[in-house]
Amino acid sequence: MTTASSISEHIRIVLSDEISTGVIKPGSVLEEGTLSARFSASRTPVREALRQLEASGLVEIRPRKGAFVLPLTLPRLMQMFEVTAEIEAMCVGLATHRITGVERAELFHIQERASEAAKNANFEQYDELNLAFHELLYRSAHNDFLFEELMRLRARLLPFRRTQLRYPERLHSSNREHEAIIRAIMQGDANQASLIMREHMLNAGVALARFMQMTGEEITE
Repeated sequence: MTTASSISEHIRIVLSDEISTGVIKPGSVLEEGTLSARFSASRTPVREALRQLEASGLVEIRPRKGAFVLPLTLPRLMQMFEVTAEIEAMCVGLATHRITGVERAELFHIQERASEAAKNANFEQYDELNLAFHELLYRSAHNDFLFEELMRLRARLLPFRRTQLRYPERLHSSNREHEAIIRAIMQGDANQASLIMREHMLNAGVALARFMQMTGEEITE
């Protein structure tokens, strides 16, 4: 059954992709009426999608003028990936010693499906499983404040964490990095798990930068 929230999420994902890959250029105006017609949806899910895009820092909603697409600043994005890398590294270090048996089993299940998605070059499925992989590790640290902060950071970077997976071979390298993280956790090596997670997130930032350069997207330096 299609719900308003699922329609809103679909609109958000499509617009996020188009903004982060340069299909929709900085300075463009996203109008509710135009988007409603494009997605055959009422204004309510469109309005919610735009609010989510604003929370991610992709647009600025101006009363009676529409939502303006903000310029992408590569240095700012790299700073965000750096901070996320450090916090996720800390998270995985905690999770190595706190993860439960049930969570370990779920992590293996997610990874098996992600490996299959990477093998089949199934971008949409891998993107979904990639988010599930990281969120499970957030929960496995069993620190509510850390979880909330990581989810907040993820919301800001979400479109770009998705876009970096479009860089050639990134699905496969990302999947291999996930496998290495799991091995370190299973060995109880928190330092190694943290090191690999930090590198994993920094690699994601590099992949994003290279993808943007490859596609010729204009980025404010």
